[in-house]
Amino acid sequence: MRRLAIFLLLPFFCCSDSENTSDGQILNPNHLMFFGFTLVDTYWDDPTDTNTKANYCDEVAPFSNIADILVVAPQDDVVARMQKMQQVGMKSILHVAELFFERRGDSAPSGNNYSLRADYKDRWDLFNRTNELSKNRSLIATFYLGEEPTWNGIDAAELKDAADYIKARNPENPIMIIEASSTITNLVVPNSVDWVGFDHYFIKDPKNDTQYRNELELLKTKLSASQRLVLILDSHYIEAAHGALGGIALNDLQMVASSYYSLAKEEPKTIALLGYFWPNGFDSPNSIGARGMPSKVMNEYIRIGKEITGK
Repeated sequence: MRRLAIFLLLPFFCCSDSENTSDGQILNPNHLMFFGFTLVDTYWDDPTDTNTKANYCDEVAPFSNIADILVVAPQDDVVARMQKMQQVGMKSILHVAELFFERRGDSAPSGNNYSLRADYKDRWDLFNRTNELSKNRSLIATFYLGEEPTWNGIDAAELKDAADYIKARNPENPIMIIEASSTITNLVVPNSVDWVGFDHYFIKDPKNDTQYRNELELLKTKLSASQRLVLILDSHYIEAAHGALGGIALNDLQMVASSYYSLAKEEPKTIALLGYFWPNGFDSPNSIGARGMPSKVMNEYIRIGKEITGK
């Protein structure tokens, strides 16, 4: 999740109870409630398509119960887009970072530096009124506010101010932040944030990878008892990174997904498993998203999604 405002959940969506397989394996533990992908409704047109398409709700809905919507400006009316998701059994992750933060430099680890806008309160209030968020709160899974905030240079106090302002006016819906793995150490999680995760890609077996598990444990030390985890599933493929750096073949992403899912079931603080990303061509012109995976990988996504969502 490397681009602010393009990437990147709770009691309003009911999932089925846990079930057991014949060998006693627990399916859909009560703590693991949500599954979905990013770049579902964020204006990204898959370059491998013959026709223009930038909303993939119809493709992910059979095995997902959450999907993201990009908010660009405070006057954006996204109610119809949220209702479309609801009609196919999904709740909306609203990317709202653009309403609060703007790029003002390049000194952060990401090569950017974002700061809180002076008019962030007015921008949120306008978006709130335009979309009648209190009236439509049942359509919303979470407000995605922190898109790798520390990595992108967002000051901890400013992140808190933004999260606190949302929570004071929209207390019914969770607020989510996702940090980059390299800057977890410096992350300060506001008390008003409900869901927290991090992204670290190109790892073949995250459940049993020492570095990944250490990063996860470090993140957990920053959470209160009530704050929940979101695991970011690596569901894309870039040959120069996954292959050359990670030693991961395209078909290996079936095993990668299984490892993330096993970890999500094992870790009781995990509430959601969110795949990055669905359509092709993002981050790199030749990248393969979940949408373009071989059938054995896609079938694993479908299996996991159906077990979590009960669809």
